[in-house]
Formats: sequence, C-alpha cells, structure tokens
Amino acid sequence: MRVNFYVEDQLFFKYIGSATVAKSLYRQISATSDIDVTWKSYSRTADIVHYHTFGPIAAVNRRISTGCKVLTAHSTPRINQGNIAFVKVINKQYPKVYRKHDHIITISKSCHDEVTSMVPEMPITYIPNGVNREIFRKDEKKRIAFREEFGIEDGTEVVLTVAQQTPRKGLYDFFALSKEYPEKKWVWVGGLPYGFLSKDYRKIRFMRDRCGKNVILTRHIKDVVNAYNGADIFFMPSYAETFGLVILEALACGLPVVARDIPEFHDIFGDKILYFSDREEAASLINDRPALRRIAAGARDYTRTFDIRDVAKQHIDLYNSLVEP
Repeated sequence: MRVNFYVEDQLFFKYIGSATVAKSLYRQISATSDIDVTWKSYSRTADIVHYHTFGPIAAVNRRISTGCKVLTAHSTPRINQGNIAFVKVINKQYPKVYRKHDHIITISKSCHDEVTSMVPEMPITYIPNGVNREIFRKDEKKRIAFREEFGIEDGTEVVLTVAQQTPRKGLYDFFALSKEYPEKKWVWVGGLPYGFLSKDYRKIRFMRDRCGKNVILTRHIKDVVNAYNGADIFFMPSYAETFGLVILEALACGLPVVARDIPEFHDIFGDKILYFSDREEAASLINDRPALRRIAAGARDYTRTFDIRDVAKQHIDLYNSLVEP
C-alpha cells in the first residue's frame, strides 16, 4: 500500500498545529510499518492521500490524485472565530470542501460532533492526536539550555503558552496576567501564521511591541521541547480547539497545565489539568502550588493513552480498511 501525506506547510504555515501532527504521524508510520509512505509526493498513484490541510495547493493535488482521499479535520468553522479575518466567508466553504474527500478523520468529540452535523452523509472515523513520548519528556539539559538562551535566572517561575498569537488563543488574557504578575516570566511560543489575515492583526502587533520586560515572545523556536522543559507551568487560555495537542505535549514533559474551562479540554484531559473560567480564577490557579504539584505528579503517565505508536496503528488500520477490495 502507498500512502501520501499532504499538508500545506510552506512558509509561515509550517508552524501550524496540523503540520506538526502530520509530521509526527508520518515519521511514526515510516519508521514502524511496511507501508510505502511519502511526504507531499507529486505522484498521482498513491492508494491513500491523507490531507491535513485543504487550501488551494491541497485542492490542486486532490484533483490530480487517483487514490482514496482522506482528510483529518484539524480545522473546523468553530475554531476560526477570533482566529482569522473574513471568517463568515471562509466558514461557508467547509461543507463543500469536506464533501470533496472520501473519508474524514475527526480528532475529538467536539470536532466529531461538529463535522457530523455539517456532513452527516460522509464516512467519518474518530482517531485522536498522538504525542511522541520519547521526544516529549523531562530533560534537565534542555531546561538549562532554554533558560540560558533567554536569560531566565534560576528560581524564576516561568509560565509558558504555545499557540498562534490570536484572540481565540487567549492572547489578551496572557498579556493582562503578565502585567499582574511581573515577578514571573511569561513566555509565548508562536507567531501569526496567517499574517495580516489574522484576527486583530494590527492590535496584536501594537500590544506585543509594548509588553513588559517579563514577557518573552519567541515566535517560533527550533526545538519546542526545550521550552516545555524550561517552564514551570503551562497556561492554555484558548477559547476553542479541535484537540489541544500542546497540552498533551506539556503533560508528556511533566508540566502542570492550567487551561480554560471549555468542553473539548474536559473531554480529552478530564481531571488531569486545572480549569479556569475567568482571569481571576486563572491567576488563583497559577499561584496554587499544592494544586500544581498534584497535577504535575500524574501528568506524564496520562499521556500513555495518546502514545503516537498506538495512534499510528489506528491510522494504519483505517488505511487498510479503505483499500481492501
């Protein structure tokens, strides 16, 4: 069987979450199976073409490919709110785009419910995202390297967020809390992959240019595992997600997670993270050392449920079922 992975990861888009997920899955299947798996091949004859984005370049590839076309629904209309400009125009295209594929993979209950409500006639399979627990793990050398790189002194508490710089991701709460607690270092890893099409593009550029000295905006870094290890708390103030892979990565590195109280996080992470509803509650949890220690104690073990090896096997089983005569 031949499987071609396709994702629009050129230029700034190489840092979006769907590209990260696709690459992790691609590498795992390449390393542990006898499937002939390729990355953005120009060949038209793959048995399965697995799409992780559906922009204009993917659309061209979809038209020329002859194999079964599978799409993972990393993006849904719900998560475009507060993320990109012209959201109403873009969201109208989703049902039409979904129907141009032969099979859809959903990655969480909220994602599954949203997609099935839009295209109930489409064949859909639920497979969660996975994390490579051999890569995402505690590493004292990486902790030291990250702190040295960004001039963070020993004993300084670091609150980390990994996300796009958009309102939907909770960037404004991050900025506000950083002002409220100047003794902590507040690190945000991630940029504006949609450029001027990002929601509040000018406002965000204005605000990040006027951050306090306790805020570090790294845009993108070579090894995000260093950032997880350099931090003490992972803060995820996002208002909507299809999954929340960065939380899984943080947990695998043993970090306590403080996240917004939204259904998708409850569905995936249950009581393994701490939840806040407003900024005041977030501040309370970030300073609740006993609760943070309790959550950190069980963080890594929980990620066994989402081991990339098991997730890759679920994908392989699906591929086999789709190409069987």
